Amino acid sequence: MSYIAKKQRDNDKYKNDSSEQNPMYKKKVIFVEDENDPMNADGKCGHLETVGERDYIPTFYEKYIKRGFDVILSFGGMVMLAPVYAVTAIAIKLDSPGPVIFKQKRIAQQTGYFTLYKFRSMKTASDVPTHMLQNGGKSDNFTRIGKFIRKTSIDELPQLWSIFKSDMSIIGPRPALWNQDYLTAERDKYGANDVKPGLTGLAQISGRDELEIEEKARLDGVYAKSLKSSSIAGALMDIKIFMGSLKAVIKSDGVVEGGTGMIAKEIEKADSL
Repeated sequence: MSYIAKKQRDNDKYKNDSSEQNPMYKKKVIFVEDENDPMNADGKCGHLETVGERDYIPTFYEKYIKRGFDVILSFGGMVMLAPVYAVTAIAIKLDSPGPVIFKQKRIAQQTGYFTLYKFRSMKTASDVPTHMLQNGGKSDNFTRIGKFIRKTSIDELPQLWSIFKSDMSIIGPRPALWNQDYLTAERDKYGANDVKPGLTGLAQISGRDELEIEEKARLDGVYAKSLKSSSIAGALMDIKIFMGSLKAVIKSDGVVEGGTGMIAKEIEKADSL
């Protein structure tokens, strides 16, 4: 990481304001482990360093057809789900003190920044992923209504606005937390940061957010490769993920925000005993 980036990283505005431009924007990056750096949201000490420039050009499908579907579906979804938005907002307000909407800086396409919106499901807003909270992301971190909207993925609905304004797509790698440096670097190995982040992706239908970081990044890379290879391959992959996501929502599979595979590791450990 350059001196300027390191200096900015210690600044509160750099950390919390998504309007600040990421020093890594449009740069290829690697993760450098360093015990002198604070632990990031992946549970690793280190930082990003630039190793080159990005030169990705979107396909016709990605630039026009996929974007067209994003606009139509996100706008239509916001209109049709307006009653759900209203009821959820009222329930959150009545359930616990705090804002209805949770805002958080996330990694955008080509490692830029954008603000992600969700219905607040936790008692205290935090830039720390669920699995890294002080008590291990236990249920008492969540409000009563929060447990329900997380289980049903209703908390994700405000992201339709991010899709409509082109910060996200319906299908794509889930946007990393701004301080998930290791995941960002792992995705860069496969070119996954070149494409727009999404509401749901291949990693999510393959194990939701409890895949280990390396596997999650690999699957995001598989998706990115399909999207980049041809319009037909990209469209078929999007259809596959969309149908798989509908199935996951119907089954009410939960989401562990920023998950790094810790649960999977614990299961593996238990099986070996």
